[in-house]
Amino acid sequence: MVKVDIKNLNIWFGSVHALKQVSMVIQANEILSVIGPSNSGKTTFLRTLNRLSDLNQNFRMTGTIKLEQEDIGNIDTELLRKKVGMVFALPLPLPLSIFDNVAYGVRMHGTKNKKILREIVEVSLNEAYLWEEVKDRLNESAFKLSGGQQQRLCIARTLAVEPEVILFDEPCSGLDPISTAKVEDALVKLKQKYTIVLVTNNVKQAARVGDMTAFFLGGELIELDKTDKIFTAPQDKRTDGYIRGKFG
Repeated sequence: MVKVDIKNLNIWFGSVHALKQVSMVIQANEILSVIGPSNSGKTTFLRTLNRLSDLNQNFRMTGTIKLEQEDIGNIDTELLRKKVGMVFALPLPLPLSIFDNVAYGVRMHGTKNKKILREIVEVSLNEAYLWEEVKDRLNESAFKLSGGQQQRLCIARTLAVEPEVILFDEPCSGLDPISTAKVEDALVKLKQKYTIVLVTNNVKQAARVGDMTAFFLGGELIELDKTDKIFTAPQDKRTDGYIRGKFG
């Protein structure tokens, strides 16, 4: 089932043409890895999927992005960002307890029942592969967690509001290999329930977790295919060159 349908997407920031005629579909319950060198349009593409790019006053867009056949421009931004959650490169825990970090968004959307909140927090922390490490520390400050744990906490906070799509912007860029492996394990498990778009500068990570991979260069979508095909038999020599480390 098509989850996100993008047609003829163009993005400008002032006079800068950041994305050029991008068209693709993202299937439900898959991980789309998005790769490409700096300034290729990866993060702009990601931030446009839940209209974070709209916050830039110089932003202009043509084309369409549909979430399950509904144009995201017609969806209230607060509702859209609940449906399409985002996890950033740097973990950004709130200055609250571990429990209250995860429960924050749920409370904001009106849930106050303590029993329900406890259940949501436990399920979300489990899905983020963090529950066993923090279940006896839920009232401690989130800032006492390691960087890798804080990132998984931010994933749990996103999961708690039950999104349909989760956007990850280089979520492992500051993490050690062990923490990275835990985040990757969580991503692979999460696709059973969610659709995931992962922007990563780590091509090996893209190969490990992606079902599909999109290669961006200079604001253009150069190639989109099954991940194993992209990494073994790319159709475009620029894709092959990037994967082999010849530029980027």
